[in-house]
Amino acid sequence: MPKVFLKTYGCQMNERDSEQVAQMLVARGYEMTAQAEEADVVLLNTCSVRDMAEQKALGKMGLLGRLQKKRPHTVYGLLGCMAQSRGASLLSDIPHLDLVVGTQKFHKVADHVDTILRRKMTHDTAMDDLRFSVVDTAEEAGSQETIRDHATVPASAFVSIMQGCNMRCTFCIVPDTRGAERSRRIGSIVGEVRELVERGCKEVTLLGQIVNLYGRHEFPKLHGRSPFVQLLEAVHEVEGLERLRFTSPHPIGFREDLINCFGRLPKLAEHVHLPLQSGSDRLLKAMHRGYTADKFRTLVQRLRANCPDIAITTDIIVGFPGETEEDYAATRALADELSFDNAFVFRYSPRKDTPAATMGEQLSEEVKEDRNQDLLSVINRHAQSKLQALVGQTLEVLCTGPSRHNETRLAGRTRGNKIAVFAGTDQLTGQLVDLDISETAGFTLYGANPRVATDGVRRLDAVVNS
Repeated sequence: MPKVFLKTYGCQMNERDSEQVAQMLVARGYEMTAQAEEADVVLLNTCSVRDMAEQKALGKMGLLGRLQKKRPHTVYGLLGCMAQSRGASLLSDIPHLDLVVGTQKFHKVADHVDTILRRKMTHDTAMDDLRFSVVDTAEEAGSQETIRDHATVPASAFVSIMQGCNMRCTFCIVPDTRGAERSRRIGSIVGEVRELVERGCKEVTLLGQIVNLYGRHEFPKLHGRSPFVQLLEAVHEVEGLERLRFTSPHPIGFREDLINCFGRLPKLAEHVHLPLQSGSDRLLKAMHRGYTADKFRTLVQRLRANCPDIAITTDIIVGFPGETEEDYAATRALADELSFDNAFVFRYSPRKDTPAATMGEQLSEEVKEDRNQDLLSVINRHAQSKLQALVGQTLEVLCTGPSRHNETRLAGRTRGNKIAVFAGTDQLTGQLVDLDISETAGFTLYGANPRVATDGVRRLDAVVNS
């Protein structure tokens, strides 16, 4: 049975794509392995949002190529966004690379792996036909279909509801790597969620590049409700589903109908990841974000007024071209004021063929790093304060299995998407448990006395929104 090593870089969409690839390969008789040294197929699913992610994937593939002498039949492939962006040039730059598969061809990976591995194992001499470049942004039938028949369904699962992005933020390469927006039909998504729940899944996260703009070009509004709100309502009705999440949205997609969902749909978890990117109106305009700092502030206030327990996380870019000390100070002040539960803070890195890459006043890496560390100090102060406020409370946690860092303990997430670690038996995996929070360290909650939640009462994270 041939073995496959598959490593994923980047976002939840990439994780879901990797899951699809793994399931297709397992369905054909392959076995997944965590050890690249014993693999017959080595695949890296890549990210292009930041230069660091690309460099990590390229470095990893370079190191893995050293295994070729011991296992000359091994198939090496790069998948995903970097494959889409760089295309066939990767084949010429990396001599041992056999396969490059773009973002709209994941459903073809198993076919190509089969062909290449068969030829290598039989010492086929047609080497010129051995290497494939299947990079194409055109949508193909089947590229969004979900395959789960041969997979163990986890307690929490991702469900892709759309692909692509039409927003064209000046710093972002996603429209080029993922293509234009296109959405699955509600019935297809609900059917997938229902099947997951029937097989033991308790929580689903709906995925899209800009998830709350789902269906805006394909499906009509009904009774003043956007297609995305219609989808949330339909998924919410699936019997047996305990929790519903979505990521990642755009601030411009939060209308009143969506904001109200956090107050009226009990299964919708009290957490939203809401990318800010900058607190400077001048930079937000240069980024083509479509909102001002004040509009973002008002949106956060409306969400918290509608759902006082809501946890809000964000993305922020520092060092965007032309960012002055005043621009950065505005970002820092807004982050401090809004008191996010956590944030991903990124140093700007130029992406190929994006408008920001050719803008003047590119900042030095030293300035970017200084601002990155300074802003992280603000974010971390608020994040740890919010975690500390939960000590002494009882929270509902969905147990997802052993902790990544200590397999003798279990781990899970609260409704506010905070990680909780605790001692318990394997029987709790996949269960909603009530957990007494006893302490916090770093960005993790620690709890005791876990017991299966049976009363249907949702114990929410008491978020401090000051």
